[in-house]
Amino acid sequence: MLKGFLTVSGWTMISRLLGLVRDQLLAALLGTGVAQDAYQIAFRLPNMFRRLFGEGALNAAFVPLFSSLLEREGRDTAQRFASETMSVLLSWLLLLTVLGEIFMPGVLRLIAPGFTHGDVRDSLAISLSRVTFPYLLMICGAALVSGVLNGMHHFGVAAAAYVSFNVVGIAAILFLPPLTGDVAHAAAWGVSASGVIQFGILLYAARRAGMRLRLVVPWITPQIRTLLARMGVGLVGSGITQINFLVDTIIATLLPEGSVSLMYFADRVNQLPLGVLGAAAGTTLLPVLTRHLAAGDTTSAHTTQNRAISYALILTLPAAAGLLVVAAPVMMALFGHGQFTAHDAVLAAQSLRAYAVGLPAFVLVKVLSPGFFARGDTRTPVLVGMGTLVLNFVLNISFMHWLAHIGPPLASSLAAMVNAGVLAWLLIRRGALLPDPRLIRKLAGMAACAGLMAAGLWLLGYTALGGAMQASAIMRVVDVGALITLGIGLYLGALHLLGVADVGQAVGAVRRRLGRGRSG
Repeated sequence: MLKGFLTVSGWTMISRLLGLVRDQLLAALLGTGVAQDAYQIAFRLPNMFRRLFGEGALNAAFVPLFSSLLEREGRDTAQRFASETMSVLLSWLLLLTVLGEIFMPGVLRLIAPGFTHGDVRDSLAISLSRVTFPYLLMICGAALVSGVLNGMHHFGVAAAAYVSFNVVGIAAILFLPPLTGDVAHAAAWGVSASGVIQFGILLYAARRAGMRLRLVVPWITPQIRTLLARMGVGLVGSGITQINFLVDTIIATLLPEGSVSLMYFADRVNQLPLGVLGAAAGTTLLPVLTRHLAAGDTTSAHTTQNRAISYALILTLPAAAGLLVVAAPVMMALFGHGQFTAHDAVLAAQSLRAYAVGLPAFVLVKVLSPGFFARGDTRTPVLVGMGTLVLNFVLNISFMHWLAHIGPPLASSLAAMVNAGVLAWLLIRRGALLPDPRLIRKLAGMAACAGLMAAGLWLLGYTALGGAMQASAIMRVVDVGALITLGIGLYLGALHLLGVADVGQAVGAVRRRLGRGRSG
C-alpha cells in the first residue's frame, strides 16, 4: 500500500504543480474579474459531476466489486463486468450531456443564482459551460478505467494520465486565444480536449494491462443492479465534500464580484496537500482493504487503516499549520502577476487560511470512507454526509454577510471536521477501526511538531513575511521558498528530536531505494 501511496502521490504532485502553472496563467491573464468568475463556474459544473459520479460514488461502489470479482472469479468475469459498467455509464452520461447543452441557461440559474440574468458575466458563463460540459462524459469514462487499473494495483498509469489535463490546459491557454477570440474560451476548449486525451490514454493502458474494455449493449444485469444500488446510496456520502464546495460556490455567486475567483485560487493551493495526500491515501487504501476483508484477514485490514491515517497526516498536519502562517506570501508569490493584484492576494489568503483549518479533516474523510466502502456499507456515509451538508449550508448562511469570501471556506472546514469525527467514531464503535497505541502516540507527536514548526516559522520568518509581499516577482518566490525550506527543516528536526520518526533512517531507506533503481 505504501508503494502505491507514494506512486499516486508522486504523480498527483506533478499534476498539481502543472496545475499551478495553468492557474498562474489564468490569474495573470484574467485576474479576478467577470471573465474569471464565468470561467470558474463553467469549469466547476462538469468537474463537480466528475468527482461525484466518476471519482466519488462510482469509484466507491465499483472498485470493491471489481476487486472482489478479480480475486474470486478471475480476469474474464471482472473484464466483462467493467465493460458492462462502462457501457451503462457512458450511455447515461451521453443523455445527461445532451440535456445539459440544451438547458444550460436553467442549470446556471441553479448553481450561480447570483449572476444577473442577461448580463455579461451570465452570458459568458453559459457560453463557456456549453464548451466545457462534454468533459463530463469523457472524464467519467476515464475515472472508470482508472478504477479498473487501481483494482489491478496499476496505480502509476492511472495517476499519470491526469497530468495530461494540465498539459493540455496550459497549451490551450497559450496557443488557442487567436482561434477562440479570448483566453476564457481557449481555456474552456482545453478542458474538453483534455478529457478526450485522458480517456484514450487510460483505455490504452488498460489494454496493455490485459483488460480489453469494449462497449456492449447497455443492460441492467444483476451485478450492474448491485453497483447502481451502492452508487445511489453512496452518492452523497462519497461526494459530500464536492456537494459542500457546490454550496460554497452558490453562496459565492451571491457575494461581491470576484469572490468565486478568490475562493478558487485559495482552494487550488489547499488542493496541493489535499489532492496529493488525501486522494492518494483513499485511492490506494480501498482496493487493499477490500482484498484483506475478502480474504478474511481483519487484522491486516486494521493495520492497513491505521498506517494509512499515519501516512496521510504526517504531511497534512504541517501543511495546514504552514499555510495558516504563510498564506499571504504564498498567494502573492504564486499568483501576484498581471491582472492579479497584491490586494487580490491578501483577500485570497484569507480564504486559504479558512480552508487550511479543515485540511486534516478533509484528508481524514478520504482515508476513513474506504473503511465503510470496503465492507459494502455506503449507507452510513450518506447519513453522516446529509447531516454535515445541512450543517455546511447553515454555517454558510450564518457567515456570508459578515465574513464574505472567508465564510464558505470556513463553513466547509467546520463541516469536514464534524464529518471526519463522526466517521471515525462509527468505525471505532463497530470495531472496524482500532487505533493502536503506536498510532495515537504518532498523531500526538505529529500535532506537537506541526505546532512547533508553525511557531518557529512565524517567529523566525516574521520579517520575511512582510517583505515577500513587497518584493519583486523573483524575490517573492525566493522568500517563500526560504520560508518553506525553513518550515521543512523545523518540522523534520522536531520529528527527530521528539522521537516521532527517525528521519535519518527514512532518508537512508530512500537513498537505498534510489540506488537500487539506478542499478536496475
